[in-house]
Amino acid sequence: MIKKQKNMNNGAVGLFAFFVLLFFILAYRYFSIQISGEVSGQPLVARAQQKYMKENVIEASRGTIYDRKGEVVAEDTAAYTLIAILDKKMTVDPKKPMHVVDPDKEARELAQYIDMSESDIYQKLTEKHIFQVQFGKAGRDISFQTKSKIEALKLPGITFIRESKRFYPNGIFASHVVGYTETKDQGDQKAALSIGKMGIEKTFNNYLTGTNGKIDYQSDLWGYLLPNGKKKITPAQNGDDVYLTLDKNIQTFLEDSLNKVDQEYKPKKIIAIVADPKTGEILAMGQRPTFNPKTREGIEKSWHNESVETSFEPGSTMKIFTLSAAIQENVFNPNEFYQSGSYKVTPKDRPIHDHNYVGWGKITFLEGVQRSSNVAFARIANEKLGFDKLREYLTKFGFDKPTGIDLPDETSGKIQYQWPIEKATTAFGQGTAITPIQQIQAATAVANGGKMMKPHIVQKIINHDTGKVVKNYLPEVVSTPISSETAKKVRDILETVVTSPKGTGSRYKIDGYNVAGKTGTAQMPGPDGKYLTGPSNYVFSFLGMAPTNDPKLIVYVAVQQPNIDNYFKGSIPVSEVFKPLMKSSLQYLNIQPSKQEKPQSNLLPDMIGQSSESAITELKDKGFDTIVLGNGGEVVNQLPTGGKVILEGEKVILNTGGNVIMPTLKGWSLRDVMKIGRLLNVKLSSAGSGYVDKQSIQAGTHLQRGDSLIVQLMKPEQLNSEMLQKKDTAKGTTGKSVKNSPSDTSMHD
Repeated sequence: MIKKQKNMNNGAVGLFAFFVLLFFILAYRYFSIQISGEVSGQPLVARAQQKYMKENVIEASRGTIYDRKGEVVAEDTAAYTLIAILDKKMTVDPKKPMHVVDPDKEARELAQYIDMSESDIYQKLTEKHIFQVQFGKAGRDISFQTKSKIEALKLPGITFIRESKRFYPNGIFASHVVGYTETKDQGDQKAALSIGKMGIEKTFNNYLTGTNGKIDYQSDLWGYLLPNGKKKITPAQNGDDVYLTLDKNIQTFLEDSLNKVDQEYKPKKIIAIVADPKTGEILAMGQRPTFNPKTREGIEKSWHNESVETSFEPGSTMKIFTLSAAIQENVFNPNEFYQSGSYKVTPKDRPIHDHNYVGWGKITFLEGVQRSSNVAFARIANEKLGFDKLREYLTKFGFDKPTGIDLPDETSGKIQYQWPIEKATTAFGQGTAITPIQQIQAATAVANGGKMMKPHIVQKIINHDTGKVVKNYLPEVVSTPISSETAKKVRDILETVVTSPKGTGSRYKIDGYNVAGKTGTAQMPGPDGKYLTGPSNYVFSFLGMAPTNDPKLIVYVAVQQPNIDNYFKGSIPVSEVFKPLMKSSLQYLNIQPSKQEKPQSNLLPDMIGQSSESAITELKDKGFDTIVLGNGGEVVNQLPTGGKVILEGEKVILNTGGNVIMPTLKGWSLRDVMKIGRLLNVKLSSAGSGYVDKQSIQAGTHLQRGDSLIVQLMKPEQLNSEMLQKKDTAKGTTGKSVKNSPSDTSMHD
C-alpha cells in the first residue's frame, strides 16, 4: 500500500513537471511571436493578408472602331457561357437548390434556347462526379436576350459566366481592313487579353488595348467582403477608340457590288477601292474572297489585304501616268498621227503589238489613248518623253516605294527598268508590278490639281474615358508630280476614253455624271514564268474619277480571271462593280449631276372609239410608247386616260377587246404593269424593286380577266447589265482572235 502510494506521488510529480515545462515552452513561443511578428521567418501580418485579402480584376474594354460618322465597326460586347452545377454540396437550403435537381425538365427547357438536342443536354446534366458542366459551342456566345429568357425559367443549378467578346455588327464589312482579334490567356488573371491579328486591329493594337484594373478587399473565410474591411481600387483604363475614314454607306455599296459580281462571274479575285482625292481618305476598300471577322469563315481563302499587300502588273491603267508625264513635259500632241499595230523599240527587240494585234492603221495619238494603243504609249515613252524622264515620273508618282498607308504589311511595287523593251512595256503597264493603293495615290494627283495625297484610313484616335483626341490624321501632300493645268488636260482626255465611240471605256458611262478613267487588261504570268492563255486569264480593271471637272471620288476596280467566254467581255464584271458603286456614292454625297435633261411631257389624247391602227399611229407620232391589248378593231379603254399630261416615253396601254395575248414585260416599270392589271382586272403581285425581270404568265399566253400575275423586279443597273450580256451573246464578238506567245505584248489594252 505504501509502495503504491509512493508510485502515485512520483507520477504526479512527473506530470506536474511536464505541464510546467509545456507552459514555459508555450509562453516562450507566444511572447517570441508577439515580439517578432514572424513564424518560421514569415511575417504573420502578410500571411493574414494573403488569406483574407482578395483581389478581383476589373476588366478593361478594348477600344471601339468607328467609321467616319461614328457608326460602330468593331466593339467589345458582353457574351455569356452557360454552365450547370451538378454537385449537391452546393445546396445548403433544400428549399433553394443550387444544383441541378430535375435533369429531365431542365434539358427540355434548355433545348428551346440553345442549339443542342434535349437528349444531349440530358446526358450533360446527368454526368457523375463532376462539379459543373458546360455545353460546348452551343452554350457559348449566348446573347443577353437569350440569357434573360433562360434566367426567367429559374432552373436550379443553371448559371452563366460573363466575358467580353469582339463584335463586328456589320458582318462582312471591309474585313481585311478592319481585321480581327484572338484571345490570349493571361495565366492567373481572370480576364483574357484580345490581340489584334489583322488590319486596323493589328496596326493599332497598342491604342485599342486597355489596361485592366483591380480591387483588393478584405474578406471572411468564405471570400465575402467584410462590412468594414479595407479595399483598394485601381481603375481600369479602357482602350482608345479609333475612327476610320471609311464611310459605312459607301462601304455597303461596295460590298453589295462585289457580292453580285462574285456570285455571277466567280472570279479568282476582286479588288475595289474608293478614295477622296482631295484628302487621300479611303472611303471604302474591299475584296473577294473575304471572310466574316466574327466566325473567321472564309479566311483560309485569303489572308492578305490585296489592295496593299499584293503587287501585280496593272495593265493599261498605267497609261494614265505616262500620259500625265508627256503632257507635263509638253511632248504630247493629240493631233499628231502615228502608225498603229506594232512597234520595235530597237531593231533587235521583239515587236510590241496593240491589243487587237493589227492596230487601226494611221491614227492620232488622241485616238491611240482612246483605243488604249500599246504602240502609242511605247512611242511616247521612247521617242517623245524619253525613258530616263519617264523613270523620274515613276518616282514622282510614288511607284517605287510603299505609300505608308496605316495598314499592316504593305508591300511595294517592283519596277522592271533595265532593258529598252522593259522600259517601253512599263509605259503601258506590263512587266512592272505595283499595288492598287499605289495607283490610288498616284491618281489623286490627276484628280486633285496635281497634288498627290498620301492615302490614309484612320481619321483620329480618341481616349475612350476622357473623350480627348489622342492623335489626329490630317491630309498630307506627298508631292506635286504635275501641274493643275496638266491634271485638267489629262482628265479631259480620259473622259473621251469613256465618251468616244472609239474609246475602250464606253461601259463605264454613268447617266448624269461625267466620268474620266482608263481601262486595264493585264496578262497573268503562269508558274513557268510565261503568260497564261485563254479568254479569262487576265486582270481586268478600271481606274476612274468623277465628276471630271472636279473629281470628288476615285474608284479602282480589278477583277482577276472571271468566268467569261471571251476576252472582250472582261470589262463587263468590272463595270458592274464600278458603275453602281460610283453612281450610288456620288448620289449619297449629294454630288449634283452635271447633265440633267428635263423629261418632256405631252397631253395624252382620248383614243376610245378610234380604230387601233389610227390610235397607234397618232400616239407614236407624239412620242408615246404604245402597247395594244386584244385583237379588236377599236379602242374600248386606255390607261392613262385621255386628257392627262404624261411623260414622253411612258407606256400607254390600249385595250381593244377580244383575245388578249400577254406581252413581254421585261424592263417594264411596276407602274406600267399595274395598268394592265387595272384594264383587265388581273390580280397583280410583285417581288423586289426596280423593273420587271421575270413574269409568271409567259409572253404569248392568252390572258383572261381574273388571272393572277406575279412579276419579279430587278434594279436598273442589274437589269441593263443582264440585257447587255444577252445582246453581246447574240451578236457575237468582232475583231481578230489572236493566240499570243508567252512573250507577246499585245494583250494589254
